[in-house]
Amino acid sequence: MYKTFQSFDLDPAIMKAVVDAGFKEPSPIQQLAIPLVLEGKDLVAQAQTGTGKTAAFSLPILSKINSGSKRVEILVITPTRELATQVSDEIYMLGKHKGFKSVTVYGGSSYTRQIKLIEAGASVVVATPGRILDLLKNGKLRNFSPSIVVLDEADEMLDMGFLEDIKAIFDFLPSNRQTLLFSATMPSPIKSLAKEILNNPEFISVTPTNITTNEDIDQSYYIIEEWERDDAVIRLLDTLDPEKAIMFCRTKKEVEMLSSKLTAIGFAVKGLHGDMEQAQREEVIKAFRFSNIDLLVATDVAARGLNIKEISHVINVHIPFDPESYVHRIGRTGRAGLKGVAITLCTPMEYQSLQRIAKKVGTNIEHKVLPTLNELKESKLKDLANGILQIPLNESANTILSSIEEETDIRTVALKAISFILKENSAHGPETIGLDPQAFAKILKRIKPRRRDGSRRRDSSRRTYQKSSSKKEKSQKRHRR
Repeated sequence: MYKTFQSFDLDPAIMKAVVDAGFKEPSPIQQLAIPLVLEGKDLVAQAQTGTGKTAAFSLPILSKINSGSKRVEILVITPTRELATQVSDEIYMLGKHKGFKSVTVYGGSSYTRQIKLIEAGASVVVATPGRILDLLKNGKLRNFSPSIVVLDEADEMLDMGFLEDIKAIFDFLPSNRQTLLFSATMPSPIKSLAKEILNNPEFISVTPTNITTNEDIDQSYYIIEEWERDDAVIRLLDTLDPEKAIMFCRTKKEVEMLSSKLTAIGFAVKGLHGDMEQAQREEVIKAFRFSNIDLLVATDVAARGLNIKEISHVINVHIPFDPESYVHRIGRTGRAGLKGVAITLCTPMEYQSLQRIAKKVGTNIEHKVLPTLNELKESKLKDLANGILQIPLNESANTILSSIEEETDIRTVALKAISFILKENSAHGPETIGLDPQAFAKILKRIKPRRRDGSRRRDSSRRTYQKSSSKKEKSQKRHRR
């Protein structure tokens, strides 16, 4: 059995990235998959996200291909744009010393820009099924013949109705390719798909242990609109005043944007993501560990192995992709017998995904509503009043009072002192953030559940909701102006 990454005989540039990422020992899925992929075999692997499966296929395929190639050598297909971005980030992190260029391809972004990036010499394309099929059907990708194709989260793609799209995509791909299929479960349609698109594959399975959450963690979620995420985070920080919190984002860009915004309004915060050099990463973690900063904004990849006992709160700025990631994230708090708080921000369209996670984990995640700005201010005033009464007197306070009471009365002095404190403890953001239970219930009735039979879902209510949300957002922006 392969006990170290060195035993795989990976490309030296890839091994350097493994060291930079802080990987210590290969996980069970990595021990089984990496040697088979390096040998060039087709593979069907049953493994949950959170077991290291992205590295299980990324490390060997990046080792196998030539970084000097000017065409796409690797195609990775994922069910959602969020997962595509996460996989692309990890591939970039693991392949950066070898000079690979990767492109993420998904709907909702410019066709022209994505095509230009691919034609500029990308070695790796990470794509969602609908967009890559559109590009292939319309002949937008010239000389597109990847030698390695990876299907990631195949059962999730089945769940979302992408099975026929997947089959159609493979009609455009070369027959002499190496194909890797990763899936958390193996329903019959996935087994049939594997027989259809793979050539004499090896089968491996890593059965996860029971997925459970710590009972010492109070778990809740807030329903918000997509554009309210930053305001919701700020409202939570103002309300909870956490001693030490970690906030999880999906991508490097989101980490940088949120950490910059929080810094600008006075929070002691740093970002942590996979593109950072090891020295930078260690410096940020050290500052967080010794409370030089109170808040950390991080991606899942960057937070792997983070072991700091005193984290009081975890905020999922975006919902995790699966139960294992959820357990991993919120497990940063509630350690060593201490109580912890885990909060997830969720849009109406993400609600069903969050419920699936809760069901698989076997936990209760309570629905809460964010306080209004006025409620927050009233709460802060009460806390301030109680705090002032409990503050022990400082000897220097009498000296300061003596020096200014000749110029003004005691009441005015007290009011000015309180005003000074209030200035340092001001609340931020709009009056209301998120949806109240009544508004959310109305939207929920219009959202159809995903089908399990693999057929394409045509959800007009989703499009109607997105359009109405867009109108509401534009209206709010005009009102703010």
